[in-house]
Amino acid sequence: MNSITLLSFIVLIISFNSDAAAQKIYAWTDENGVLVFSDTPKAGAQEVKLTTQNLTMPATDTQILNDTQPVEPTKYGAMITAPEHNATVRENTGSVYVSTRITPRFENGYKIQLFFDGAAHAEPSNSTTFALRDVNRGEHSLQVKLFDPNNKLVSVSPVSTFFMHKASVNSGN
Repeated sequence: MNSITLLSFIVLIISFNSDAAAQKIYAWTDENGVLVFSDTPKAGAQEVKLTTQNLTMPATDTQILNDTQPVEPTKYGAMITAPEHNATVRENTGSVYVSTRITPRFENGYKIQLFFDGAAHAEPSNSTTFALRDVNRGEHSLQVKLFDPNNKLVSVSPVSTFFMHKASVNSGN
């Protein structure tokens, strides 16, 4: 079986050479029983007669080898997970810890930026948690944006609202 494959390969290579008709091919079995082909004769070798110079093979569909189909970019989702939408945060120091979720997990080089009340809270980072300090009483909005390594915006979370509640001390009562 191997000798047939090898012979076919040799015939194919020789058929592409323009001077194949002038060359001779010799075959013999070596001391290990392996069929050997060569263009140099050896004692006991037999000349291989080629009956045609043209090798024709049926056409094969090679479409599966083409990797020209465009790769769909990953569609990311971003959301604020804490504080929950419309939640009330009771914290007298004004500290709020914001947790986000990006799905699927984003790759290295991607950055997340938190927007607090419509303004960027800090520079984009690779962290999905943020700490806000000295948040005043009242209604506040949060949103995160995900950027790829080229700083292209790839996902934006829905706006999430929370209410900051701080205990007050009335000095007159």
